[in-house]
Amino acid sequence: MLTHVWGLMAHPQREWKQMHDEHETVFHLYAHHVLILSAVPVVCSFIGTTQFGWGLGAERTIQLSMLDAFYAGIVFYLVILAAVLFMGNVIHWMAQRFVDPPNRRRCVKFAGYVATPMLLSGIVALYPIVWLCLLAGVIGLCWSGYLLYVGIPNFLDISDEQGFIVSSATLAIGVLVLEMLLAATVLLWGYGEQIILSILQ
Repeated sequence: MLTHVWGLMAHPQREWKQMHDEHETVFHLYAHHVLILSAVPVVCSFIGTTQFGWGLGAERTIQLSMLDAFYAGIVFYLVILAAVLFMGNVIHWMAQRFVDPPNRRRCVKFAGYVATPMLLSGIVALYPIVWLCLLAGVIGLCWSGYLLYVGIPNFLDISDEQGFIVSSATLAIGVLVLEMLLAATVLLWGYGEQIILSILQ
């Protein structure tokens, strides 16, 4: 489980080359990597929002009840899992323009591993100050972008010239997906109780 996390964070180029020849299925990827890492921001957000509450660094915080945080966590978890699958399909779609494109399975695997730094950045949600979470998200995005650029030639067998186009477009779409996830985070974890109450009324 999580055998490639350290390698992707410490020496990504070597790790991508090692992973290239592994015949891993999408099911194995989710069972041993994505499902576990996706729980990091969810569990940390659950603890942070129920014990400390969202804040901007000032005294006022928005704290969720255990039940509201539980429901928000389920939705947030499913959204993350879907986002990884979506980005894998985006990469597969964009790679079809090349002579020997990678198959969908490899693209989904690639997306799952590229998301690693962003998922790990969710640890800061244990003490959910908005600016700190945004900073951690930006750092995670930058490292994921680096993994993307390094991994496309080493894992997807796309040349550097062609890979630059795919990785740039993928990164742009990934930023949009991340912004949607951040918006969902604020809505679910910051204002979940107000939203639930307004729906019930």
